[in-house]
Amino acid sequence: MPDLLLELRSEEIPARMQRKAAGDLRKMLTDGLVEAGLTYEAAREYWTPRRLAVDIRGLTARSKDISEEIKGPSTTAPEQAVQGFLRKAGLSSIAEAHVHSGPKKGDFYVAHISKPGRASEEIIAELVPGIIRGFPWPKSMRWGPASAKPGSLRWVRPLQSILCTFGPETEEPVVVDFEIDGIRSGNITYGHRFHAPGAITVRRFDDYVPKLEAAKVVLDADRRKEIILADARNLAFANGLDLVEDEGLLEEVSGLVEWPVVLMGEFEEAFLAIPAEVVRLTIRANQKCFVTRPQGAAEGLSNRFVLTANIEAKDGGKEIAHGNGKVVRARLSDALYFWTTDQGDLPDLHQLAASAEKFGLDLKKPLDQRMARLDHLGVTFHAKLGTQGERVERIARLAEELAPIVGADPVLARRAAVLAKADLTTEVVGEFPELQGAMGRKYALLQGEHASVAAAAEEHYKPQGPSDRVPADPVSVAVALADKLDTLVGFWAIDEKPTGSKDPYALRRAALGVVRILIENDIRLALAPIVGRVSDLLGFFHDRLKVYLRDQGARHDLIDAVITPQSDDLLQIVRRVEALGSFLDTEDGRNLLAGTKRAANILAAEEKKKTAVAKAVEPALFREDAEKLLFAAVNQGEKQAGEAIQNEDFSGALLALSVLREPVDSFFEHVLVNDEDEAVRANRLALLARIRAATGQVADFSKIAG
Repeated sequence: MPDLLLELRSEEIPARMQRKAAGDLRKMLTDGLVEAGLTYEAAREYWTPRRLAVDIRGLTARSKDISEEIKGPSTTAPEQAVQGFLRKAGLSSIAEAHVHSGPKKGDFYVAHISKPGRASEEIIAELVPGIIRGFPWPKSMRWGPASAKPGSLRWVRPLQSILCTFGPETEEPVVVDFEIDGIRSGNITYGHRFHAPGAITVRRFDDYVPKLEAAKVVLDADRRKEIILADARNLAFANGLDLVEDEGLLEEVSGLVEWPVVLMGEFEEAFLAIPAEVVRLTIRANQKCFVTRPQGAAEGLSNRFVLTANIEAKDGGKEIAHGNGKVVRARLSDALYFWTTDQGDLPDLHQLAASAEKFGLDLKKPLDQRMARLDHLGVTFHAKLGTQGERVERIARLAEELAPIVGADPVLARRAAVLAKADLTTEVVGEFPELQGAMGRKYALLQGEHASVAAAAEEHYKPQGPSDRVPADPVSVAVALADKLDTLVGFWAIDEKPTGSKDPYALRRAALGVVRILIENDIRLALAPIVGRVSDLLGFFHDRLKVYLRDQGARHDLIDAVITPQSDDLLQIVRRVEALGSFLDTEDGRNLLAGTKRAANILAAEEKKKTAVAKAVEPALFREDAEKLLFAAVNQGEKQAGEAIQNEDFSGALLALSVLREPVDSFFEHVLVNDEDEAVRANRLALLARIRAATGQVADFSKIAG
C-alpha cells in the first residue's frame, strides 16, 4: 500500500500554535481523503518551528468505483418534481433516466449513477490546496507581491515550500503535483537555517527523517523535548545542581528550536535575595530558561540557569550563554527593585488614613498600606458591583460569618479577607500578575501575620481548575468560599450569567470551586440563606455538583433522584447519592426499587386520569392480608427512616425502608389495585401514595433507571 508524505515549510510558527496546527493538518487531510473514498492504515503529524508534516501509511492507491440508484418521482409527476430529480441526480434530461415499476408506486424514474474511481494522486492534488487556503490559523498574514491581489494566500508566516510525495515502499514514489500562489509542490525540503540551509531531495518519510537529522533538524517534537530535558538534567547534575523542571516551559522551548543545544548561564548570587518564584518567573518569561537549585534542596535556587540554543556555536556556546546572562541580570535588577519597593512605605501614605480606619489596618505595615491604597484609589471591580474596596468589605463580612461553620477563628478570617487582595497593588504583582496570592502570602509572613492569614492570601483563589488542590486550612476555606460566593451572587444579581460556551467571569469555575471545597472538606453549609433571592443560582450549583459527581463516577440518575430544587446542602446530597448507590447494589435495594417504581407508575397513571385517591389510608377498607402487612410495614419503615434522616444516617434510612420489599411484592401479587369498589380503589391508591412518600424521604425512586 502506498504512503503519503506532506510537508509545509514556512518562516517560524509561534510555539503555542504548533501542536494544534499539526493536529489540524492531519485531521483535515485524513478527513478529506476518507470523504473522497480512500482509506488508510495510520497517520501521524510532526512539527518544528519551521514546518508541519504528516506521514500517512497504507493509503489506497485509488478510490472505489461507485454505482448507485437514485429513485425519482412518478412518471406522471408534475414537471417541477421531475426537474428537481434531474438536478439531484446530475442528469441533463429525463431521457437519461430509467423507468421502474412498483406495486404501490407504479411507474417511476430511477437514475443509475456510475462514478469511476480516481487515482489518489489526483485526489491529493485537489485536496491539499484547499486545506492550505482554508487552514484555521488563529492569526495569519499575506506577503510578497501577490498579497495585493484579492483572495491571495494567507498563512501564519510566509509559506516557503511544499513537499508532497506518494508511492509504495517497493517503488519510486511520485511527486503529487499542484501549485498554490506560485508555490509548486515537489520532493525538496531544506535543513537547519544556519547549519544546513541547502536543498534536500526526499523520497518518502523513511528517508525524510534521517536526512533532516543529518541537516540538523529533529522533526519529532516529543524527541526534542526528551533531548532538552535529558541534557538539561545532565548539565545541571554535572555542575552539582538539580534542574527545576517545568513541563509548560519544556513544551514551549521545544517549539523554538529545530536542533536543541543546552547551555548554562549564570547571574550574581545577590539576586537570590529575591523570592524564588520571582526569579523563576523573570527568567522564564523573558528568556525562556530553566532555573536550578542546589542538589538535594527542596526549595531555594542557585545562580545558574539552563538555556536552549538552536545552533552549535563554534565557541561551545559561551557567547550565547554570556548574552543571555546579561539580559537575565537586567531583568533581575528590575525584579529586585520591585521586591525592595514593595517592602517600603508608600509615597501617598498620608492620604490613606480613612481607608485604614475603615478596614482596621496598621499603616506601619507594608501590606496594610497596599490594601489601604487599593480602597483609597477606588479601583473598580465591576461597573455594577462597585470598587475593589467595597468587594473586600463584603468578602470580609461573609468570611467572618462562615468562620464558625468551617471551624475557623472569625477574627483571623476577617483579617485574612481584608489582606487577601492587597498584593494587587504591589510592584511585583504589577509586573507578574500570575504571582497574585503567592506574593500576598510572602508579604504577610514578612510583616508577622498569623500563618493562617498568610496562607489564605494565596489559597483563597484555589481551586483554579479541576486538577488544582482545594484549600484545607479553615481560614483559607472561609475566605475562599466568601470570595467565590460573593462573585457568584454579585454577577447573578446583575444578570451576568454564563451563556453557552461563554463564561467571561469564570463563574462555572467559581461554582465548581465552592462544590469541591465543601465536599472535599466535609463541610455542611446551607447555601439558600447566602444566595438569597437569586434563586436560580442554587440550580447552577446543582449543575456543577452533577458535573463533579459524574466525574467521580456517580450515576446521573441517582443524582437526579436525590436533588430537589430546594436542596441547598451539597454535602448532604453527596451522602444521599453514596448511600443510595450502595443500597441499590444489594438484592433488597434492587427489588425495592422495582416495587416502588411499579407503585409510583400506577399512582402517576391514575392521577393523570384524575382517579380519586383517598387522603388517608383507612384500615377498615382492607380486604386482603397483603394490604394489612404492607400498611404495617409502611408505618414502620416511614417512621424509622424519618428518624434516621434526622440523624443524617441515610444508609440507616434505606435499611429501614428495606422492610417494604417483601410486603410490596406480596401486595402486587395478591391485590388488584383497580378494584370495582371506588372506595377500596381509592384506599389502595392512597397506600401506594404512602409507599412513594416513605421512599421519597430519601430519593425520588421514579427517576432511577432499572
